Amino acid sequence: MISFTGTVDKIKTRLFELKKDKLYDVEIREHREKRSLNANSYMWKLVSEIAEAINRDKDYVYFVMLTRYGKSDLFAVKRGVKPENYFRYYEVDSKTDTHIWYRIYKGSSQYNKHEMQVFLQGIVEECKEMGLPIKEDWELEEMIKEWESEYC
Repeated sequence: MISFTGTVDKIKTRLFELKKDKLYDVEIREHREKRSLNANSYMWKLVSEIAEAINRDKDYVYFVMLTRYGKSDLFAVKRGVKPENYFRYYEVDSKTDTHIWYRIYKGSSQYNKHEMQVFLQGIVEECKEMGLPIKEDWELEEMIKEWESEYC
């Protein structure tokens, strides 16, 4: 099995290395930057510290952070349909006679590098305002550099 990330020129070069009489299954997707697992771990650490400081559940704090700093879209769902069967993170935005509009939040596990950076920075700012300990600015910059070097 061959698996790699590359430009069209690199893909063409690799194609000529294959045997012409063999049958191959090929899948080509546009490359997306992945987020650092260190950033995800750090995000959950901060969320847990906020939760402890305000005596709330970390899942509650995570949802609040999603509503403040996360990515979202609006979806209309027919009245009577239970949104929890389709979406994990949502809140009612507005209602009509036939539909309820929900703001649906994408979970951080679905974030690309930039989205995770914005999300984490928002949580860091919340911690600063609360006086909670956070990594030094240079450490946060190192995490960002890690995203850039590890996945680019």
